[in-house]
Amino acid sequence: MSIGADRLTPAQLRTLFLFEALDDGQLDWLAEHGRVEQRAGGTVVYAEGEDATCFFVLLSGAVALSRQVRGDDIEISRTDQRGVYGGATQAYLDDRVGETYRNTLRAVSDAEFFVLPAESFAHAVRSWFPMAMHLLEGLVIGMRNSQTIVGERERLLALGSLSAGLTHELNNPAAAAVRATSVLRDRVAGMRQKLAMIADGRLDGRALHGLVELQEEAVVRVAAAPKLTPMATADAEDTLTDWLEEHGVTGAWDLAPILVGGGLDAAWLARVREAVGPVDLEAAVRWLTYTVDTELLMREIGDAVTRISGLVGAAKQYSQLDRAPHQVVDVHELLDATLVMFKAKIPAGVKLVREYDRSLPAIPAYAAELNQVWTNLIDNALGAMGEQGVLTVRTGRSGDLLAVEVADTGPGIPPEVRPRIFEPFFTTKPVGAGTGLGLDISYRIVAHKHHGDIRVRTAPGDTTFQVLLPLSVSTAPTP
Repeated sequence: MSIGADRLTPAQLRTLFLFEALDDGQLDWLAEHGRVEQRAGGTVVYAEGEDATCFFVLLSGAVALSRQVRGDDIEISRTDQRGVYGGATQAYLDDRVGETYRNTLRAVSDAEFFVLPAESFAHAVRSWFPMAMHLLEGLVIGMRNSQTIVGERERLLALGSLSAGLTHELNNPAAAAVRATSVLRDRVAGMRQKLAMIADGRLDGRALHGLVELQEEAVVRVAAAPKLTPMATADAEDTLTDWLEEHGVTGAWDLAPILVGGGLDAAWLARVREAVGPVDLEAAVRWLTYTVDTELLMREIGDAVTRISGLVGAAKQYSQLDRAPHQVVDVHELLDATLVMFKAKIPAGVKLVREYDRSLPAIPAYAAELNQVWTNLIDNALGAMGEQGVLTVRTGRSGDLLAVEVADTGPGIPPEVRPRIFEPFFTTKPVGAGTGLGLDISYRIVAHKHHGDIRVRTAPGDTTFQVLLPLSVSTAPTP
């Protein structure tokens, strides 16, 4: 609050570096429209977030400039230089409707200011410096529009890259399902043919009934077949091949792998021989082999379809297209969905480690936008490591906050680069490579929309980005 008021003369205004080049008429106008105000030491001159109504120029005293970061006031600078200014510094822009102060200014000691209403400051800049005004508008508005367009382009490029990876991942199980379906059709046809040969009158009802029971048992065995090591599989196939050849079954080397895959052994084949006799053994074995192969192919198709369903589910979780923008979410589901989208982009030499604290509660968040944060951090980590390394994604608590960390074993962030990584448009990647660092977008999503914070620890072989998010539902994200 003002504790006094006065005006400056044109001569006094000319002593301020901001106004020293103005002509007499302009100085007279400023003297008429401005006023002098005092602020007591320790008081707020203007506060971040309030309507930007005035432009302030320091005449005497000391001031401190600060910004809000996750609810804390972080001091940016402190000075007693006469003539420094702050407040409604962008009042001259045409789109300043609803403009608020972008920082907080405090009087460190008793201070005196020349104060100009925002409307008067805007009028002076627009009318006195028309060329400079156009340049400033082009710079400020152009930068803002460029940031929006480049940010959207980066997100589209990232989405395109992830979509290509997802398509690749979907193609594998889809192709497996198509192949298995084609083979299954041939096996079913062969099964019908062999069944006709077996049932052409050579087997009595009792033998045929026993063979059908063995078929049902084979189906059960396929479902419970143990996973053998490569060496154990080779030994079992050799044993069955020898048994089949000893009993006159041709093409034993083709039949044995299928029977072993279904969990069948020589003792079971001996029961088949006992049921149908030596004459019909080969036809019975081939019919039963078709049964086993059919079950194995159906299981392969089921696995492929389940994998496709899982990939589609992960894509829906990642995009959040069918969900409300703001919801209570489990960050582990969001992280897993993002990692699925990255599966095709993770090099074979990079090991993925998940260290999740599953006791963490669900939190209120804009899920799709958090997925964008995970995308940027994971993409940067992979880019830093190249073809070899360890990518670690972990969750935990940090006081009353939920912490998500993405760590890599890359070379670390150079000291000269570290202060710039959260700047808009900044990237260390070559021209045309990747999507930029995306840390400016990530920071705005975390800090501005979720009242959280992003921190970084870096050293050669160990770089960790930590995202901190409120646990409490009462701390609602900002649209």
